[in-house]
Amino acid sequence: MDTKPKYLPGQHPRAQWMRMDAAGILKRFFFLERALVIAQSGWLAGIAPVHIKTGLPEFSWQDAETATDLRERIFELRFPSRLMELDKDAPLVGLFEEAINAPSSGAFLLGLQRVFKPALRDAYAAYLENTDAIADGPTLRFLRLAHREKNEQIEQLGIWAAELLSGDPAAAEAAERWAAGLQTALDALGGVSFEPEIPQIPAPQLPERKPFGLAQDPARDERFHQVRFYWPDIVDPNFAYGEGIGLQLRSAISHFNEVWAVETAGAILHAFAGELGWEFIHDAAHWTYDEARHTQMGLNRLMHWGFEPEEIPLGDYIYQSAHGEDPIYRLGMLFFFETKNIGRKNVRIKAFTEYEDEVSRHDMDYDWADETIHASYGAHWLGELLKNRAGEDVDKVRAYCGELVARIVATCTDEERAAIHAIAEKLMAKAHSSLAQ
Repeated sequence: MDTKPKYLPGQHPRAQWMRMDAAGILKRFFFLERALVIAQSGWLAGIAPVHIKTGLPEFSWQDAETATDLRERIFELRFPSRLMELDKDAPLVGLFEEAINAPSSGAFLLGLQRVFKPALRDAYAAYLENTDAIADGPTLRFLRLAHREKNEQIEQLGIWAAELLSGDPAAAEAAERWAAGLQTALDALGGVSFEPEIPQIPAPQLPERKPFGLAQDPARDERFHQVRFYWPDIVDPNFAYGEGIGLQLRSAISHFNEVWAVETAGAILHAFAGELGWEFIHDAAHWTYDEARHTQMGLNRLMHWGFEPEEIPLGDYIYQSAHGEDPIYRLGMLFFFETKNIGRKNVRIKAFTEYEDEVSRHDMDYDWADETIHASYGAHWLGELLKNRAGEDVDKVRAYCGELVARIVATCTDEERAAIHAIAEKLMAKAHSSLAQ
């Protein structure tokens, strides 16, 4: 006689993962997203085309938002623990961290498009298919969005990579070897799997690997008029900032030239990710994306008014002013300019209202809100860094940043000064001519 107790049937596909199993998988996803956010940010200064330099920050921001959602969900599943350690995921995360060591910007984008983004996209799709939609419902919302974003990113990255590699067969071949090597290494680790154990194998020898170094001289888009100083008032105290059409143009040119801030925000994210942790990475990714949108605002207005890229000055003096300096001064430079200009924006919004220039007013209004937040980012994170730096304080950092900018402005030659005057005069003349027509 069978005396074994009888129970209702408990076998069910929903019971595949316990909460700690799910948390372990999501933790793996988090660290992989983190690695790509840092790599994408570090590469911005080394990418020349403006549309790629200002497009990639959106992907970093999306990835940072996904990573933040993953992190918070992990904390929920593991409550009350908030411990986040790599543990046995280190080999896989280490491979994703290798993304930054691409031999060229085109190869970097190709590695993202061919290997890293598809690996995460496919892992998200598999997780969505296998997790319990009841118990793990909160995860589904953001992973569905992340899966869609990865598909969109992959499509765009392929276009950008092809653009950067076209016309250079040697670079294209090196990029292909790089991407193939990454895929081989990922396959050896079992891909982005759900297995609790990842093969603990030696770091791969990746073909064409080139150790990453931040671009101290920023790559510039050849379609634009390349200069150091992008408007006469920067180097000529007798040249007014402008009003009327002059203010409209100066504001748009200034917005467009916030490309230096895109590069700088990416540079500090990369530099201080380890020291300042995830909350800083998340803020810096948002900061970088905001600056990219400001750059796009200026270019969009200038193109709307009929200007061609070759007529538009694209400078680099602010980024160059921190050449070779401790990255803390790049953070200080962002903070310096954010706080320097905030008070003037409402005045310009009022002026654009009087000019019935709705788009300039619109862009400046959003810019004001963004940069008010950025000032708080700068104050907070600069303060956190300075806690561990004896003899430094915010005022000293700000003063030194001002000195760095003054030094490079002082190197402006008469030829450069005359050239930027001529560029501005041509832009003003074309603007007046278009109104006359």
